[in-house]
Amino acid sequence: MAIEIHDARALARLRAASRAAAETLALVGSRVARGVSTAQIDAWVREDTAKRGGRPSQLGYHGFPAAVCTSRNEVVCHGIPSARDVLADGDIVNVDVTTLLGGYHGDTSATFVVGGVEAASREAAHVVDVARRCRDAGIAVVREGVRLGDVGAAIEELARHEGCSVVREYGGHGIGREMHCEPHVPHTGTRGSGLRLRSGMAMTIEPMINLGSPEVKMLGDGWTVVTADRKWSAQFEHTIVVTREGCEVLTAR
Repeated sequence: MAIEIHDARALARLRAASRAAAETLALVGSRVARGVSTAQIDAWVREDTAKRGGRPSQLGYHGFPAAVCTSRNEVVCHGIPSARDVLADGDIVNVDVTTLLGGYHGDTSATFVVGGVEAASREAAHVVDVARRCRDAGIAVVREGVRLGDVGAAIEELARHEGCSVVREYGGHGIGREMHCEPHVPHTGTRGSGLRLRSGMAMTIEPMINLGSPEVKMLGDGWTVVTADRKWSAQFEHTIVVTREGCEVLTAR
């Protein structure tokens, strides 16, 4: 599939979908607390997305059974919400919201510390902080003419400097009328290599940062991905569009 260059009309719809996803994520983040189940997070996402006139993009995607991914502690990505998965103080949980609105998708995630940073271990607070900074380091590189390897290298260099690792099996993706489309956006790489970015390309930057090894494994449900060494993992994600001067972060609040 060719990489789409979005015109002004498409960008307006991408902005609207991304804004809706960001607002839903912010609502959930304000409610994350000890005793909340990830099934409750799923219910909040369904309700708030509908209020905004959208539909959860993830619901039914290749058979995914929920409206949101909730990835707690050693879960790297694609965690399935469950009434049995109850948050405790000191946990970290990534909430990944994608909204379909007006025919376009907006995709964003954040990792929340249950009970606040003061409740977290030093390691947990560290991986959350590094994951956020790695996302921002990748975004800071983006502009027309740079290559995807430049983005991945910026993320990987920061993670390594902070004693963390970057998951290689999963990355960002193009986004628009489809939730996942070309290009694949690796979060590791070599400067000067890879696809050259063009103004109007929309994609996600969403590095998954591990405290230990970058190796991961999938659980028997066929969705949930965990760290191979069971050390904790964190992730932050924005939907962006490339511009001549840099990029526009569509899911920023």
